[in-house]
Amino acid sequence: MSLESSGVFKDQKHHAGVSFSTKDVDTGAQLVAGLTSILHPDEALRIRKKIDRHIMPMMCVLYWVQFMDKTTLGSAAILGIEQATHLTTNEYNWLGTVFYLSYLVFEYPQNLALQRFPVGKWMSINIFVWAVALASHAACKNFAGLLVVRLLLGVCEGSITAGFLIVSSMFYTRTEQTLRVGYWFLMNGTAQIISGFISFGTLHINTKGFEPWQWLMIITGLITMILAISFWFFFPDSPTNAWFLTPDERAKAVQRIKENQTGVENKRFKKEQLIEALTDPKTWLFALFSALDNVPNSLTNQQTLILASFGFNALQTTLLSCVPGVIEILTIFTGVRLAARRPNSRAYVGAVYFVPSWLGILLVNLLPWSNQTGLLIGQFLTGCSVPGFVLSLSWLNSVTAGHTKKVVTNAIMLSAYCIGNAAGPFMWKTQYKPRNHVPWAVIGACYVICPVLLLVIRAVLARENKIRDAEPVDDEEEYVIERITEDGKRVEVKVDKEFLDLTDRKNRDFRYVL
Repeated sequence: MSLESSGVFKDQKHHAGVSFSTKDVDTGAQLVAGLTSILHPDEALRIRKKIDRHIMPMMCVLYWVQFMDKTTLGSAAILGIEQATHLTTNEYNWLGTVFYLSYLVFEYPQNLALQRFPVGKWMSINIFVWAVALASHAACKNFAGLLVVRLLLGVCEGSITAGFLIVSSMFYTRTEQTLRVGYWFLMNGTAQIISGFISFGTLHINTKGFEPWQWLMIITGLITMILAISFWFFFPDSPTNAWFLTPDERAKAVQRIKENQTGVENKRFKKEQLIEALTDPKTWLFALFSALDNVPNSLTNQQTLILASFGFNALQTTLLSCVPGVIEILTIFTGVRLAARRPNSRAYVGAVYFVPSWLGILLVNLLPWSNQTGLLIGQFLTGCSVPGFVLSLSWLNSVTAGHTKKVVTNAIMLSAYCIGNAAGPFMWKTQYKPRNHVPWAVIGACYVICPVLLLVIRAVLARENKIRDAEPVDDEEEYVIERITEDGKRVEVKVDKEFLDLTDRKNRDFRYVL
């Protein structure tokens, strides 16, 4: 059967009903319109497990690969890329920055494309292009060549986190999103470990005219290429057309996320939702947190250089670079589990994980340079704050409704992420070595402000919930879409408010998770 738009009508007997164009409502509305049966919890669990089996492994592997790919620069530094391409310290820092500058410039266009085109297919195209760009690093002989390929990496990888946030909100409830976002994000830690071992392996490749850092780029590029092809054929675009779900399961998958009050997606860009996103205070609070929390992320490319400055050789440094990955996996896993288990605790859990990072910064700055073990422990402790950012990603996704608004807020959040990452590398100047007190002071300031911002966001959202709780409940209005049956008859079918693609501000029944 087909669907068509219609005008406003009123049922004179009981209530006012409002008819919506199918272009305005959520895509999921077409599947669940007129559905009155209640989804049994066991059936909902079965469908969730089926979704997990088909999309979570692919999301986790891709997030591992994308983090490994963008940090190959740090691994290549210890393998000789600086000497081979005659990079100065400033040029090396610029290579870290240009990735995030291109990521920043193209983040909004990438989000618009993710709304306009099938999510899985659009990400597949981007993965393919960045695989080629990554392998092309091996052919670069100077700063200019590396600058171009790093720029291309930033353009393409801007689609991944934004795409994953959209996919997570399509397939999972708000509590499930907290865990799932954490699971695919902790693959960053896995990437650091595996990248460390790949670097260790390439360090032992002796090929005339082809250096270990070049082998690193070729190997990681090939892995990415295989993944691009797999995503094109196997990654779904939406629960409404997921290849691994039957038609009945697709409707139930949409019905399962009704409690989110955010629907699945809407392909039409709505100007009014763009304006609302730009004028919503929480958008900018999350953005400020994202920017400040990612200034310290410059440690990713500096990690091997800092460890080497402690007196470790190339082999030891390469192996020790795996440890931050283990720490990231443990902290993200425990952080998201705590937040999911304790209702409305996202801000508190995120804030607590900044405490070990404060201790680490103090150790790195105050211990004598001869205390190699203490400096190493301090360096590793600084990576414990990652759950704060992971929780903020899933939190923003859960407290934003309206597909266009979600796309815009994600773009702003990730653009702020880029600004922090782009600014960070410039702290690491030659004159600050070896103790780097100035960069560590900046990182310390960011790590003090960030947990405060999380608590402020929680207070703002809790206040809005109280205001909405005090408002009278309006159960009178019903909403329908007009459906044309196969024999040509027009039938008005009731649709739940949750699938009207309303924003969190317009839908007064929406409550913010904390």
